Amino acid sequence: MAELRELATSAGGRVIAEFLQRRQKPNPATLIGSGKLEELKGAVASSAPDIVIFDHELTPSQQRNLERELDARVIDRTQLILDIFARHAHTREGQLQVELAQLQYLLPRLTGRGIEMSQLGGGIGTRGPGETQLETDRRKIYRRIRHVKEQLENVRRIRNQQRQRRESVPMATIALVGYTNAGKSTLFNAITNAGVLESARMFATLDPTLRSVTLPSRRRVLLSDTVGFIRNLPHTLVSAFRATLEEVQRASLLLHVADVTSSAAREQQAQVEEVLRELESQDKPRLYVMNKVDLLPEKKRESLRDTDSLVHVSAAKGIGLDKLLEHIDAQIEGDPVRRVQLRVPQAEGKALATLEAKARVFAREYRDGYVDLDVQAPESLLRKMKSFVAG
Repeated sequence: MAELRELATSAGGRVIAEFLQRRQKPNPATLIGSGKLEELKGAVASSAPDIVIFDHELTPSQQRNLERELDARVIDRTQLILDIFARHAHTREGQLQVELAQLQYLLPRLTGRGIEMSQLGGGIGTRGPGETQLETDRRKIYRRIRHVKEQLENVRRIRNQQRQRRESVPMATIALVGYTNAGKSTLFNAITNAGVLESARMFATLDPTLRSVTLPSRRRVLLSDTVGFIRNLPHTLVSAFRATLEEVQRASLLLHVADVTSSAAREQQAQVEEVLRELESQDKPRLYVMNKVDLLPEKKRESLRDTDSLVHVSAAKGIGLDKLLEHIDAQIEGDPVRRVQLRVPQAEGKALATLEAKARVFAREYRDGYVDLDVQAPESLLRKMKSFVAG
């Protein structure tokens, strides 16, 4: 319920009442039992809310029956999440993906859309294609879905071309994944200085961002920020955001970011794993990043221990970021790092400058017009320097 409250707030709503019911199985007509429905009717009549939100996916008939009984607009969790996505999609690609998900959600709900379609004055659940009412014409919606899919296919093709250009240069991609509001964008900014929007609101990041990061070994990798996951993430969204989530499928390493202060951290991690399985990325190497350690009591913080696959950080305060980069460095297999002795003529200024910028120099000695260097560098750089390898 706390999560639903947070979702409603992220969509610009103000929660005035909450109701909870435990049942053996849902009522096929109204989801909730008749007694609870009467209780809810009384509350709606007395407080006159703009909208009633159910933390459960409603069938089209359940939604219609509830609207008729309550005489109020009713939406479910999926529609609420779609609304938040519509708010936060800024790029053309993000907007297309949200529109496709909304259209696919709307299609089976076309018949008998009474209150929902007559009260289109704005508010939660009305953004995107719902605003135009789409003339409630199936053919037009199907035609629009085809058109959006074609445009997304173009986006995917351009993204593939960009990826092929990137892959021609040996640079591994690392994808940040995690539950929504775990602090992925804050961590992304802390590592890359990218200036991506950081927000305590859910799903603040929808549009994928790629930035290069230099690791302690001087290897460069690409870091990708992705949309946050959530329990029961609507399938329409997972399929619509396939182009964005391809970065997860292509990544060499996943950084699974979790909020160490959350009481539901274990359940949230399980939900992220579920979405990764849906993306067929469950077997990818991963590093668990427990974020927000600065919010823990000092004694608890001192008891935390890092392992090869788990690091504790505070992205907001910059705690543990150097250690995180070292862990990433140790897990990246592409373009392996070697330590070698080089003898470079002092006249080779360009080679010396390149080594200074792209390798770790442990020692240097000048003698007889040469510079003897003890360096650690990526294989791709050492291939260019093979004529200078000593011995």
